[in-house]
Amino acid sequence: MKKTIPFIIILFILLVGVVIGSSSMVITNEDEYTLVKQFGKIDRVISEAGLSFRIPFVETTSTIPKQILLYNLAPSDVITRDKKTMICDCYVLWEITDALKFAQSLNMSLGNAESRIDTVVYNATKNVISSMTQEEVISGRSDALQNEIIETIGTSVQQYGIRILEVETKRLDLPSDNKTAVYERMISERDNIAATYTAEGESEAKVIRNETDKQVAIMISNAEKEAELLRAKGEGEYMRILSEAYSDESKAEFYDYTRSLEAAKEALRGGNKTLILAKDSPLAQIFY
Repeated sequence: MKKTIPFIIILFILLVGVVIGSSSMVITNEDEYTLVKQFGKIDRVISEAGLSFRIPFVETTSTIPKQILLYNLAPSDVITRDKKTMICDCYVLWEITDALKFAQSLNMSLGNAESRIDTVVYNATKNVISSMTQEEVISGRSDALQNEIIETIGTSVQQYGIRILEVETKRLDLPSDNKTAVYERMISERDNIAATYTAEGESEAKVIRNETDKQVAIMISNAEKEAELLRAKGEGEYMRILSEAYSDESKAEFYDYTRSLEAAKEALRGGNKTLILAKDSPLAQIFY
């Protein structure tokens, strides 16, 4: 019995040592911060993953996320520069950058952080949208809108130890009661613009056609003038040759003979091959 008591004491001491040793170890994962508190007050922040130690029964630990977080804002109304209402539905990607500041300012509550993000993002979105017309918002949805919202937010949330990475718009639309009217107005405006372009195009086409017709008329007139000159020149040449032929008796007789043959040839065209000539006909002279 006396030998058993020391063994029990040793076993108890070992057990206490194991409990104390295990309770003094702190394991920090890659996706979290570990905050070590001493009597309820934050003493230090462990941001590197791995094994560390704390004073058992004196220091306690808690964790907050280190990864990128997603927060969905509730759909809300925003007013454009031309006093038109639109529905904005977006989400935010954010992260904790300063665990100590986050814990001190927001009491380590993700809900408190999301409440601050909701207010800041809504105000920034409202300010950006209010500087644009409804048509600009509808036709200009792009990264430029998100970038402007991020720029408007600036460093306003850094005081809470957090950072907003992205503000993405899931839906930026018209209220259902006036959506049809707005789209019809925009279609009408586009139709008017198209009609203006069409009218300007037709006017320009008419000017081009008139200019082309004018150039064609000038070319035809010049061609006809050139043709008349060539005909006059040809007739002049013909008359010169004819004059030369008749001025020489030997040529004149041959020319008459040739013309008479041509006339006889023309008279014998067709199915009738009979040629009847008067005795004193100049054409009959070629057969004597």
